[in-house]
Amino acid sequence: MRITEIGAGTIGVSWTVLHAAHGHEVVVTDPRPDLDEAVRDGVRRFAPALGADPDELLGRVRTEPDLAAAVGNAEIVQEQGPERLAVKQDIVMTAGAAAPADALLLTSTSGIVASDIAAELDADVAARLVVAHPFNPPHLLPLVELVAGDRTAPATVERAAAFLRSVGRDPVVEHREVSGFVANRLQSALFREAVSLVRRGVVSPEELDRVVTGSLGPRWATGGPFLSFHLGGGPGGLRHLLTHLGPGMSRRWADLGNPTLDDETVEALVTGTESAYGNDYDALTAHRDRAQAAVLSAREDA
Repeated sequence: MRITEIGAGTIGVSWTVLHAAHGHEVVVTDPRPDLDEAVRDGVRRFAPALGADPDELLGRVRTEPDLAAAVGNAEIVQEQGPERLAVKQDIVMTAGAAAPADALLLTSTSGIVASDIAAELDADVAARLVVAHPFNPPHLLPLVELVAGDRTAPATVERAAAFLRSVGRDPVVEHREVSGFVANRLQSALFREAVSLVRRGVVSPEELDRVVTGSLGPRWATGGPFLSFHLGGGPGGLRHLLTHLGPGMSRRWADLGNPTLDDETVEALVTGTESAYGNDYDALTAHRDRAQAAVLSAREDA
């Protein structure tokens, strides 16, 4: 299959590695002057987590700085441009006009709904556009949130889901559009309270991470919030848990923090995080990828 990735940042290169590892031919397009280097370095960084040979993957990847030329014979187009509505509208309009008439148009936007991106598109292009929001890094994490816009054809969603399953992803088709979709809204809610707890001096950034990786992380990796609480209620399930523990939970909701990311807060968070983990991106990424791959493998084995 011929796939074009628009954007050579972290998400675009991560998608590139996944698709090349599944045998697809990938074209990466981006106006950045270091396009070749960015793609080459990214593939070499991410490939080991999939047990893939970077040079073999790079043999299925080429770069093309011109957007229209890059999508000229694509069957799948994935957009990872800047998270600004006007920019995404311009990218998708250009790609939709230059790509084959039956090419799927997938946007990896982390928060802008498809209806807004498609507002000025021709009907046939809008019908082929669907949000396919991955969770970073998409070459490892299986979730992809599929969210149709008000002009997206049902067949587009079905084709996108089938394609994503073919490369080992788990597409969840959401029932309606909402800013940020589901995963990012959940992440934002947890991070808001994490920031509040750090700013209140309850824990440091590193200690909060240890709390999550030693409790909620493993629990949710195997069950998710609803199943976890359903099991937490014992034989009585979720009904029993909410009846007995729900009042206390409601009281805590009222006490959750509502911090702002002002300059002082940002500086405190960054300083604490850098002090704990440093800034060696390649080393931290390699460790994360090894650990996440091991967790996912163990879950499959179980």
